[in-house]
Amino acid sequence: MRLLVSILLLSFAGNLSAQDAFIEEYKKKWKNASEYTIEMAEMMPEDKYDFKPIEGSRSFKEQLMHMMSNMVWLSSSYLAEDSFERDLKKKDYSKAEIIALLKETTEFASNTINNLTVKDLEKEVEFFAGPMSKRQIMVLMNDHLTHHRGQIIVYLRMNSVKPPRYRGW
Repeated sequence: MRLLVSILLLSFAGNLSAQDAFIEEYKKKWKNASEYTIEMAEMMPEDKYDFKPIEGSRSFKEQLMHMMSNMVWLSSSYLAEDSFERDLKKKDYSKAEIIALLKETTEFASNTINNLTVKDLEKEVEFFAGPMSKRQIMVLMNDHLTHHRGQIIVYLRMNSVKPPRYRGW
C-alpha cells in the first residue's frame, strides 16, 4: 500500500512539475509570438494597412484587429474575469494607434497568463465548441494568433515587404 501511495504522489508531483513547465514555456512562447506579431505590424507601410489580397478577405488592419479581439475575448472570458477597456470595434485607427493597441492587448493577455496557476490549467470552462480546460484555451489563443500572423506574412510579401525572420520558440 505504501508503494502505491508513493507512486501516486510521485506521479502527481511529476504532473504538477510538467504543468509548471507548461506555464513557463507558454509565457516565453507568448512573449516571443507577441513581439514577432508587433514587428510585422510595424513593418507594413501605413498606406498598405487597408490592403486586401482579394475582395471579401480582411485587410491587413482588419486582420490585426481580429487577432487583438480574439486574444482579449479568450483572455477575459475564459482565462480570467478581467476586462479590457479599449474599443476594439472602431474602424479608423491609424497605424500608430493599432500598434499601441496591439502592444496593450498582447500585454493584457500576457498578464492574464502570468496570473494563472497550475491548478487553473485543469479548470474546465464552457466554450461554444464544448467544454475545454483553460490550458486548451491558451493553446487555442496561440494557434489563432499564429494562423492570422501567417496571413499577414503573405500580405507583407504581396506588398514587397520582407517579413522578419521566423522565430517560433
